[in-house]
Amino acid sequence: MVTAALSTRPQRAEGRGYLTAKALNGRTRLAEFFQEGAAKIRLPDTFDASMEAVIINTAGGLTGGDRMDWRVVAGPATRIDVTTQACEKIYKASAGVAEISTRITVGCGGRVDWLPQETILFDRAALSRRLDVELDETAEFLAVEAVLLGRKAMGEAMTTGLFRDRWRIRRGGRLIHAEDLRLEGEVAALTAERAVLGGQVAFATVLYAGPSAERYLATVRPLLEGHKGGASHWNDKLVIRLTAADGFALRKILIPIISALRNGAPVPKVWNL
Repeated sequence: MVTAALSTRPQRAEGRGYLTAKALNGRTRLAEFFQEGAAKIRLPDTFDASMEAVIINTAGGLTGGDRMDWRVVAGPATRIDVTTQACEKIYKASAGVAEISTRITVGCGGRVDWLPQETILFDRAALSRRLDVELDETAEFLAVEAVLLGRKAMGEAMTTGLFRDRWRIRRGGRLIHAEDLRLEGEVAALTAERAVLGGQVAFATVLYAGPSAERYLATVRPLLEGHKGGASHWNDKLVIRLTAADGFALRKILIPIISALRNGAPVPKVWNL
């Protein structure tokens, strides 16, 4: 009698979410919708012509080998605000790397605000993330990505691990913004360097691409006074970099900046829950 050895592999979280919007009677309406696995999208009621999309990872967090894919297509003359139900938590990886891929397309005269809540990286987490955006010549795009290296209030810190973040943004097929961030190995020692984060454990990048970049620069610079960060503008693009001692301090800086870049509109309500 031959006994077959049974092999098992850890269960992994996977999900795909896809959303397309169109303009109808002066409002942004749903055109296509798809969700699979741990990826869910909810569309709360709005009181203006825009659409709000809340993306959800029902797995509650990610670890090595997990994968999430999101795609948002904003048709001509549409407006979509995309956010997350909660902070995305990246837990210790025993093997493999968690992957998050986001693709956004914005049509003629459209605007997408990509406003996920913070990503929290726990000790020995491994995450590879990418953001790919295709903009029409007349489209606007706002992106905010905030990262916490552990939760300082809980006595947690990311000492070692991996974090890769890749952005590629194109307008009319032409690359207008590219950046690659890689923190690997002894992350705490690396980020303690003055040229990196100077010991800060919370940081964010804010990017706006559109015709109001120069005007927004004059608005946000006073908001940065007294904080660790800076803003620069060129070729209809505004980039803001921020660091802070913890997540709470970072939010206190981020929220008024986001509101300013949204012409006074507040952050999505889920940010305040």
